[in-house]
Amino acid sequence: MAIENIFKDDASEEKGERARMASFVGAIAITDLVKTTLGPKGMDKILQSTGRGHNVTVTNDGATILKSLHIDNPAAKVLIDISKVQDDEVGDGTTSVVVLAGELLREAEKLVATKIHPMTIISGYRMAAECARNALLQRVVDNKENAEKFKSDLMKIAMTTLSSKILSQDKEHFGQLAVDAVMRLKGSTNLEAIQIIKKPGGSLKDSFLDEGFILDKKIGLGQPKRIENAKILVANTAMDTDKVKIYGARVRVDSMSKVAEIEGAEKEKMREKVQKIIAHGINCFVNRQLIYNFPEELFADAGILAIEHADFDGIERLALVTGGEIASTFDNPESVKLGHCKLIEEIMIGEDKLIHFSGVEMGQACTIVLRGASHHVLDEAERSLHDALCVLSQTVNDTRVLLGGGWPEMVMAKEVDELARKTPGKKSHAIEAFSRALVAIPTIIADNAGLDSADLVAQLRAEHHKEGCNAGIDVISGSVGDMAELGISESFKVKQAVLLSATEASEMILRVDEIITCAPRRREDRM
Repeated sequence: MAIENIFKDDASEEKGERARMASFVGAIAITDLVKTTLGPKGMDKILQSTGRGHNVTVTNDGATILKSLHIDNPAAKVLIDISKVQDDEVGDGTTSVVVLAGELLREAEKLVATKIHPMTIISGYRMAAECARNALLQRVVDNKENAEKFKSDLMKIAMTTLSSKILSQDKEHFGQLAVDAVMRLKGSTNLEAIQIIKKPGGSLKDSFLDEGFILDKKIGLGQPKRIENAKILVANTAMDTDKVKIYGARVRVDSMSKVAEIEGAEKEKMREKVQKIIAHGINCFVNRQLIYNFPEELFADAGILAIEHADFDGIERLALVTGGEIASTFDNPESVKLGHCKLIEEIMIGEDKLIHFSGVEMGQACTIVLRGASHHVLDEAERSLHDALCVLSQTVNDTRVLLGGGWPEMVMAKEVDELARKTPGKKSHAIEAFSRALVAIPTIIADNAGLDSADLVAQLRAEHHKEGCNAGIDVISGSVGDMAELGISESFKVKQAVLLSATEASEMILRVDEIITCAPRRREDRM
């Protein structure tokens, strides 16, 4: 007897082969989309939104591209997720992780077609991933004892990360910026302390790192433009109550003079509040909310620099940097922690005036000012720099370093191949497939540079059968080069994250044998 469909009308299900087909196709399509951005000669993508204002983003960052896609295919969503996690976790390798997962699925598709059970493939992949990780662990370099060498490692990692981004032309300059900024953090991975300000104008080369803290605000009228040995009170409080707001208040009075009395009382309240603030013995007051003319006048009379409407990030960071705390009540000055800095002055960057705090308490903070031709360039420069900063701050904690340029993949592929030869049974096919997927990364790097990938990868494989070989793909000269000499390095943590996330994601997609799409909720007719 035929079974009735147990799902509602609009729900659908895909079973067995078709479901697997749908997941493979989705995942591979996503991989093909981002794989052209991989490597130093990878190209950028333009993302145009259809919403208001038709925003345009030009980017090379895998996670940014994938985050902006609206996708129905469930398997593709898994890949987008791993690239997001990679971005949050280590900051770089967002494209590699998707490409590797996609290649693993591409290989798995061929194996499933030859009637090998997905579970067998998964257990083979598990063994291969473990083996690949151990191969990397044996070849890592750790220079944390030697500060000079470690700094040059960081510099190489920064330049390698930036070489596939918009900043590749000035990678020495920006590599140096990123290394200096991260070294100031002294091992914390909190990138909050590094503030990035984007100012259109000039060229990317004009970007610089400033030791102090820069607040994107102007100094008010009639106030001191320069303060030495500043004591700073950072506050979040309303300084706009000295006038009765006609729109918000309902006041019943029998004559106009009464209104004047109320206004006078409000003014007095404000004056008292300002007196309390001045009693803290400060000479700079930074407030998150508005400061009206009257209190501003009072501050100017007292010779205090008052800054209003500092954005929330700015104020949190300012409190962090100057060693103060954000206050909102001022009744007991002894319990409020003030911030300190040596000098506050107004500086010009391009056309804009900004306030510069130098000689701050927390030496870890710094500001990177990015200059560039347009907003799109600046946004992309910020993303690229952010990737470099993330990778460096992770490397400072986990100091193991590998060579780059397809070298780690070839090392892993060689070891995984050996394992496949030793392993009996059907698993060996899956292990071999894993090694083929790893080799796909150097292949794609070569393809993106317009080189003959088949020839280059064959040469690389032959090189890697020699002991202690440092060969990788030198995209610039278009041949196999020595990565140690070229100074192309990558962080071990990034590579490990790429390997493990990609393997787990492809396992997850391989386990699927049915996709059920539920029916959309109907709106009841309320007529």
